[in-house]
Amino acid sequence: MEIAIFLLILGSIGLVVWSLISSSQSSSLLRMPQDGSIVNVPKPKFDFAGILPTGSFLQNTGMAVSIKKSLDTAHISISPGAFFNLKILLCILLAALTVAFTEKVDPLLLVIFIAIGYVIPDFYLKRKIAQRKNLIARRLPETVDLLGLCIEAGLDFVNAVKWVIERTPHTPMTEELAFVVDEIKWGKPRIQALKDMARRLEISEMSSFVQTIIQAERMGTPVAEAFAILSEDARAQRFHRGERIALQAPIKILLPLIFFIMPVIGIVVGGPILLTFMQGGLTGF
Repeated sequence: MEIAIFLLILGSIGLVVWSLISSSQSSSLLRMPQDGSIVNVPKPKFDFAGILPTGSFLQNTGMAVSIKKSLDTAHISISPGAFFNLKILLCILLAALTVAFTEKVDPLLLVIFIAIGYVIPDFYLKRKIAQRKNLIARRLPETVDLLGLCIEAGLDFVNAVKWVIERTPHTPMTEELAFVVDEIKWGKPRIQALKDMARRLEISEMSSFVQTIIQAERMGTPVAEAFAILSEDARAQRFHRGERIALQAPIKILLPLIFFIMPVIGIVVGGPILLTFMQGGLTGF
């Protein structure tokens, strides 16, 4: 009986984790197929928002807005209620698994594993957002160069963005641009769509990109020249970011060096001496 309960709990945890991963991979806001067209991807058929009545709680506390913003930034198309319910279910499952393993109710262990279950989805979401922002910042200089070349060739901004989306590999950068084009098709003003993208991503390079377009339109300056300057600045920021990451390497190496490499060296060097001393081989000294 206990084995069946354990397998049931383990399978439930796997279902929760699988729902998070599959929703993030297969249900982004927009997806470009091989022919370059833009289509909407449907949301998952099963919505976890109806499992627990947490919608009113999220609305009253204001958590729904912050969760929705994070989910949109990560391009995970589940509702804030579904994401919060997944966190609650994971807390319950980890608590039940703790009781099944220890065969007793330990309040300290329950609190620890409940906290772990509550934090794991947030950690996954923040990590996905950070990876996505990093990819967008890395692809921005080349994208700005292509947009500048298209505008110099006679295309307007929207058609230049469409050309970049259709002729370049599928990346988070092209996803964001495709979403902007789609919002413009739905009737949103171009400047407002670009501002919403910069506000959603919160990347300094992307904010500079949007601000450059707005200032070029207001001042009447050529957009291609502004893009050339912006591309150089974006490359300089990318180079400085790489330098910062390289400078962090010695600090990151220090932790495994202290806890993993140094003990092994101590065992190799001092182990034979300690064994010889314990066997009485150093009594003559």
